[in-house]
Amino acid sequence: MAQFQFRKFELLPLVIKNLLIINGLVWLAQITFGQRLQLENLFALHDVRSELFKPHQLITHMFMHATHNANNNIDFSHIFFNMLALWMFGSALENVWGPKRFLIFYIASGLGAAALHLIVLWFQNSEMINVANSGILSQQLRNFEGGAQEFIRSQLNTPTVGASGAVFGCLAAFAYLFPNTNIYIYFLFPVKAKWFVLVYAIIELYSGISATAGDNVAHFAHLGGAIVGFLLVYYWNKSNRRNFY
Repeated sequence: MAQFQFRKFELLPLVIKNLLIINGLVWLAQITFGQRLQLENLFALHDVRSELFKPHQLITHMFMHATHNANNNIDFSHIFFNMLALWMFGSALENVWGPKRFLIFYIASGLGAAALHLIVLWFQNSEMINVANSGILSQQLRNFEGGAQEFIRSQLNTPTVGASGAVFGCLAAFAYLFPNTNIYIYFLFPVKAKWFVLVYAIIELYSGISATAGDNVAHFAHLGGAIVGFLLVYYWNKSNRRNFY
């Protein structure tokens, strides 16, 4: 008979605590030194065809977040909601799995998010490059300094930051392990985790497919993290059921 290993419940387990600290310190560094040291150019994720792309960005982008809103005012909403969700769902997972397995899961989900995002970005930017090179946008690009080539370069150099992909992996795993646990939307309306994640995934898929100009949310990165997170927890549960409840 399989024996369950019950772990001591911690409100702020080790890996979650350190992830919160690291993300917070990086965000402060972005605010303080970001422009001077060009931190986004170095550590945010870029299209693989960009001159700024480096392999380490697959990891480092997970620890960076947007720092300013459209009006160029400091805005901590991106990091706040990501870290809140990480604590809410990741803490439960780390308490069940322990720190080592949770950290592997978190990084793998983030890498899955980055991979799908880069694949989608390749096709999206390829279409944009073809249109710009065809001259169709020549009239619109007349006032763009440097013309079509500079426009293409600026698009390829657009950075992607955030822990959202890894967090979506946590959300998917939480829904798989605790499907009937209520998640309170706006802290008022209870929805079972399984339905919350399913509806959220459908919304992300629709938003990603129908994305319009000005939509700076990496919807497919969210989906990539959720897919890898689900596949990992499904595989682990199938091969070693005693680690799950």
